[in-house]
Amino acid sequence: MTEPDFREIGARLAAAFRLKTRPLAVYGSDVLPEGIPPMAGVNRCFAVTLYRMATGNAVSAIYVSADTSEGCCQGGLYHVGFIPVPDEIKYFVSTGRKDVRGGAAEYLKASPELVERCTLAAGPIHPPGKYLVVQACEALPDPGPSVRSICCFGTGEQIRNMAALIHFDRDDPFSPVLVPWGSSCSTFITFPARLAQNTPHDTAFMGPQDPTQNHSLPPDMMALGIPAEMAARMVKNLDASFITRRPQVAFPRHAAQQDR
Repeated sequence: MTEPDFREIGARLAAAFRLKTRPLAVYGSDVLPEGIPPMAGVNRCFAVTLYRMATGNAVSAIYVSADTSEGCCQGGLYHVGFIPVPDEIKYFVSTGRKDVRGGAAEYLKASPELVERCTLAAGPIHPPGKYLVVQACEALPDPGPSVRSICCFGTGEQIRNMAALIHFDRDDPFSPVLVPWGSSCSTFITFPARLAQNTPHDTAFMGPQDPTQNHSLPPDMMALGIPAEMAARMVKNLDASFITRRPQVAFPRHAAQQDR
């Protein structure tokens, strides 16, 4: 079966939703992609790296593997399946412990035990191949790889509109789009690419709700992690939906713009 053209899918979504950012494709490879640098050469953090890739042209792709883990965030490596969950995370993310990072804590969860239960609920995380690659859709090779998900950054209005299109052909009013708890890289990569065993099927993930990345993302910037099959279906639904038939509703001229 022919793989969907995610260069076209990314371009169609970017145009339809007026994104000023580049949609990013997530895929696995058992062969080192030629000419693609390791993530640590850009930034240790997935969230920062992906945002820079989406908003600039200096880097079009990065990869991560078990062999290139030096200089990468340990939490990020866990969230893409290359290392087991570090024991210190449950303390650092919650209330801290004196012998872990000098007692530093993020207070994102009420207790270490609650963090453990969330980790178990997500299930084991497995990488998609020897190498995990994130690449701008426009830069994907031909023939294209087997893309698992895409990540789109946009304003609140753009991401709201994308979520509305996901609901266009669904009869479930609740679960097609979720805001998951966890790291930013979970929203961008882990869950939409279904690296975590218990990830719900056919679901997009909006966020990130991780406040520790508020320093690196503009206040009005959001992201949507979309499974590959869902992204392809969104493009098929464009012409029948509000985004094409009622663009003045999707993108109204707001009062502040009208006064200019």
